[in-house]
Amino acid sequence: MSDSAISNRRERRMAQTAARLTSVARRLTAERGLNGFTVEEVCDEVDISRRTFFNYFPTKDDAVLGVDPGEEMGKFSEEFLARGSRGWEIVIDDLVDLVIAHFESTGHDHKPHAEFHAALDREPRLLLRFLGATREREKQAVALVASREGVAADDPRAVAVVGVLSTLLKHAGEHYLARPGTDDISTFLRAQLAAFRVVMAAPSSSRKATL
Repeated sequence: MSDSAISNRRERRMAQTAARLTSVARRLTAERGLNGFTVEEVCDEVDISRRTFFNYFPTKDDAVLGVDPGEEMGKFSEEFLARGSRGWEIVIDDLVDLVIAHFESTGHDHKPHAEFHAALDREPRLLLRFLGATREREKQAVALVASREGVAADDPRAVAVVGVLSTLLKHAGEHYLARPGTDDISTFLRAQLAAFRVVMAAPSSSRKATL
């Protein structure tokens, strides 16, 4: 087996372990709250040592929140920039494509997503951290779009496109959690984007005429 194959196998194994730790931590948090279980209990369910746990996450809070957002954003940024600037009308398509690719790489199982939201509902401090991380990712996304399109970091077009994406993701996530077993989040997200484009295609002059 080549060094590359060994490295890929190791990365997959580590990703699987991290996902299992997060799943168990989220479930226990939803059931008991963060103070209702120990790191050792999480480790026992995943069959790893306490020392190994801290190779993945510094705290129980981080295990519940999951993948390091900085690492996740780094991969997303590389793929987005690699596509290159092809006009503002393409930016939202690229963002949605990459979000869907990320979602599909983590699987379509409804249960982990429901457990995550249940854990956030149970623990306000986790919800605050999650919201803070979300706002930070949105700022990074605006800067990323502005960089690829060669405009200022506060360009209103970059701000607008990320705002649209955030709204679409919010509605898609709510739909996915409320209706498991119906449309997957990818299908719903693309449908929402198509609906948004229909609305935005309406001539502004006709709107003024009705005021």
